[in-house]
Amino acid sequence: MSETLEDHLGTLVGKLDLEQKIRLLTGASHWGVHDEPAVGLRAMTLSDGPAGVRGPEWADGSPSACLPCPTALAASWDVGLVAGMGEVLADEAVRKGVDVVLSPNVNLQRSPLAGRHFECLSEDPLLTGALGAALVGALQEHGVAATMKHYVANDSETERFSVDVRLDERTLREVYLAPFEEITRTAAPWLFMAAYNAVNGTTMTEHPLLDDPARAEWGFDGVVVSDWRAARSVAAAAAGLDLIMPGPDGPWGDALRRAVEAGEIAESAVDVKVRNLLRLAARVGALDSVAVTRPMPRVDDVRSRLRNAAAEGTVLLHNKGAVLPLADVRRVAVIGELAWHPRIQGGGSAEVRPAHVTSPFAGIRVALPDEVEVTYAAGSYLEGDPPPLPAAMLRGAEGERSVRVRWFDEAGHEVSTETRDEGELVRLGAQVPTGIREVELTTRLVPDVSGHWELGIRGAGWITFEVGGRRLLDEQVVPTHDGPGADILTPPVRTFDVELTAGQPVELRLHQRIPSSGVAVTLTGRPPRGTPEEERAAACRDAAAADVAVVVVGTSSQFESEGFDRADLNLPPGQDELVRAVAAANPNTVVVVNAGAPVLLPWRDEVAAVLVTWFGGQEVGHALADVLIGRSEPGGRLPMTWPVRTGDVPVLDTRPVDNLLAYEEGVHIGYRAWLRASTEPAYPFGHGLGYTTWELTETRSQVTQDGAVITVTVRNTGDRPGKQVVQVYLARPDSAVDRPARWLAGFTVVHVDPQGTIEVDIPVTLSAFRHWAGGWVVEPGVFDVLVGFSATEIHGTTSAEMPAGIRPGGSTNQVPPPGQR
Repeated sequence: MSETLEDHLGTLVGKLDLEQKIRLLTGASHWGVHDEPAVGLRAMTLSDGPAGVRGPEWADGSPSACLPCPTALAASWDVGLVAGMGEVLADEAVRKGVDVVLSPNVNLQRSPLAGRHFECLSEDPLLTGALGAALVGALQEHGVAATMKHYVANDSETERFSVDVRLDERTLREVYLAPFEEITRTAAPWLFMAAYNAVNGTTMTEHPLLDDPARAEWGFDGVVVSDWRAARSVAAAAAGLDLIMPGPDGPWGDALRRAVEAGEIAESAVDVKVRNLLRLAARVGALDSVAVTRPMPRVDDVRSRLRNAAAEGTVLLHNKGAVLPLADVRRVAVIGELAWHPRIQGGGSAEVRPAHVTSPFAGIRVALPDEVEVTYAAGSYLEGDPPPLPAAMLRGAEGERSVRVRWFDEAGHEVSTETRDEGELVRLGAQVPTGIREVELTTRLVPDVSGHWELGIRGAGWITFEVGGRRLLDEQVVPTHDGPGADILTPPVRTFDVELTAGQPVELRLHQRIPSSGVAVTLTGRPPRGTPEEERAAACRDAAAADVAVVVVGTSSQFESEGFDRADLNLPPGQDELVRAVAAANPNTVVVVNAGAPVLLPWRDEVAAVLVTWFGGQEVGHALADVLIGRSEPGGRLPMTWPVRTGDVPVLDTRPVDNLLAYEEGVHIGYRAWLRASTEPAYPFGHGLGYTTWELTETRSQVTQDGAVITVTVRNTGDRPGKQVVQVYLARPDSAVDRPARWLAGFTVVHVDPQGTIEVDIPVTLSAFRHWAGGWVVEPGVFDVLVGFSATEIHGTTSAEMPAGIRPGGSTNQVPPPGQR
């Protein structure tokens, strides 16, 4: 009988002594896991996702494809498209020598104020689970490990390292664990990431939830890795945590060895962790003794895929007078700083550096015929968020790259020198060479226009900044936000007005005393500009002379980023005023929202159309142009609810009280909470328009052993081919338990020709009918089935009657039928 993989892994574990085994359970570096020649284990490399695969180095010499943010991908509601983005991530990972991608983030968008909202998929657990499974499956099909994060209830940023989330077991099971369960059961992810926060009094790296239900009930057999620096004690070794990151320092090491030798922790528990790690290595091809044959990703059309994905996630909120798609235009005014410098990704640990970015202005200019005049005006600037200085304006010494970087030790002696092409440098703590204490960037800026430039830096720690030999800054720059890594993820900005002459070089020098978290510094700059009133007036002149005005507004990194939660849902100052002024100058104003989360649109009824491009990735400009001219349809539907006012949001709080954050709303989050509150949002969950019209002509259901199948007939009543997302909701008005008014139970994407009809079957699994009552229960009786195009736009109804005796997930619990309560 041949040896099974599990037997082989056991044999390998047996070859290691305690010290070797414990060494494997803490990372070797910030992104690396130790090798172990004794068992033929090579080192494995982990890398952030989901915006792209950065690889182990955050350097300008290794660009990465930048995908639309997860919220934008989720807005497509397209499982196949999301799987295609998984293939792109796998291709990038293989190219960069990465074994493990730290994606997807399947936390829920509980509050629109959450700073990492853009990195999550949806406010709905079913939609999150379905799309997350597609991403995981595509990555791992090509031998690249996916990591579900952050397990669990890591749904906001305030005090995220220490907050204790309090919620009842039913809410935990039905809402926050639900996407993790769905993805584990259907796509079998190879890693979980244990979150920073605590749940009901226990920090997640030490929580029993790591073993039950993850392993005991769902069958998870992968590695549980800590979020970076989330593990705090040897006690975590007695729980389900397998791997501490980053390394080589951490709370285990010698402390864990002593605990095992003292009998406080069984060596067999260590063996289980090592076996899990070796199983991961076997899966990604990092064990010499285990041959892995998987199809290598071959994605030759990355840019076109990213372009299509961005268009498929673009949501058309309204289109008054059918101004879109554009037709017969001779002059287009493009307005907004974000039209020239778009935000293509959210701020924080998931950032990547693409080789190029297509801006909205560039995309529109390329898409329209040469005879169409396209103008640009900023109209308003995102104060406090200046862009990096353009690399094309930076000069180094003769024969060198543009920016010289010098590294110094504690005594101020230069240790090494390198040169770069840009004035942005990031080195996470473990990537700073031992003994290095200071860093200096020098370059020459050659401005292209004369006048008052806004020059400055982005960074934290003791920083000195000089322009032309004149010292403008010499002080301790303190991060604006609290929490681990704030000086890396959201470094503060300092700016200065400097008079420059076009073509005349000026020396720039930035010197930093390096904080313990690492280096994250940027040379920033804006060219001369007018007053806010002058800039807005110039934009209005352009708009008044144009057939259509396209205004791009959105959030800055100071308003929306990992590391902090938002204070409100307003756009940054000046943008609402800009939209209203332009709309008054031209009734054909199209507003493009460049944000990763809901923002307030107080002018929405004053403009002709509103498009949401989210953080659309590197090809967002081409994708936007495709949508504007009708080459592509806006394929997106909202994966979350958008409010009229901040105060209307039923679940808003992200700020703990005495370190506790209570999820008092229970299972009623997102659109469920809106329906319960009977408050009308600006745009409901699932909403989005295309360029054609639709109707549902028939809806029927059939109960099956696995749940139900909902059959829907959909007709495209317009004169253009189109995409529609058919959404199935369940309701149980007479339920014995507190339920949402309705909840998403299934969905599908259809593409139909003009005047065409399609019949589709939408499966609704038993998990959509069940609820938690100490075990999984399906309440017998009639469930209402509601079919439509959003959570509030229902076009067809039917019902599904669940018989008594169904035991989902092996549960023996049963709610008595209505007549016996």
